[in-house]
Amino acid sequence: MPVPQTPALTSEPALLRDLAGLIIESLNLEVAPAEIDPDAPLYGDGLGLDSIDILELALVVSKNFGVQLRADDANNQQIFSSLRSLANYVAAHRTH
Repeated sequence: MPVPQTPALTSEPALLRDLAGLIIESLNLEVAPAEIDPDAPLYGDGLGLDSIDILELALVVSKNFGVQLRADDANNQQIFSSLRSLANYVAAHRTH
């Protein structure tokens, strides 16, 4: 049975900061972690990532948090819709 996401998961500032830093470092973005709006889209408008960026990000998140992310997952659009959505997913599924 899936673990329901609780509102507490959306307000983990440390995880949001860690993921923002990971995005910037892995994709060589020239922006400070604090400048990434947790609710802005990651893909297209917003942070401006493309499908290759999202794929690279998925690999880095998987490696750093032990989260299984698959290219064919039907939930990817939701998972990567924003920094907060990604943080929620990581908080609910990480193994380390």
